[in-house]
Parts: sequence; structure tokens; C-alpha cells
Amino acid sequence: MAEIRINEKLCKGCSICVDVCPVHIIELKKDELNPSGYHPAHIINIDECIACTYCGLMCPDTAIQIWK
Repeated sequence: MAEIRINEKLCKGCSICVDVCPVHIIELKKDELNPSGYHPAHIINIDECIACTYCGLMCPDTAIQIWK
């Protein structure tokens, strides 16, 4: 199983990771803002992650780290 960490302080809420996730386990926290005023991304079900690494590769702010 993969371990994914999203640095919410770096996340700008662009939702690219949400769009590229093939198993749809990432979403934006609509009820929370980070210190920069953005809705950060978070993992909703890590057990379904297939460790494709698309989210980390596509993140323009390098806010996502993945370990297989």
C-alpha cells in the first residue's frame, strides 16, 4: 500500500490531483482553508490508492509526496 502526504500549507487548491486520480480518492477540503486562503487537497480513502503517482507528478507546487 502507498503512503501519500499532502503538505496542506503548500497546496493551492488547483485540483489537478483530484482530476488526474484514476480511483478518485482525492478531494478538496471545502470547509477548510490553509494559511494562504486555499482549500487544500486531502485523501479520502487511502486503502483504494493504486500508487500510480499521478497526483505527485502533476502537482505544480510539489505539495504531494508518495511512498510505495
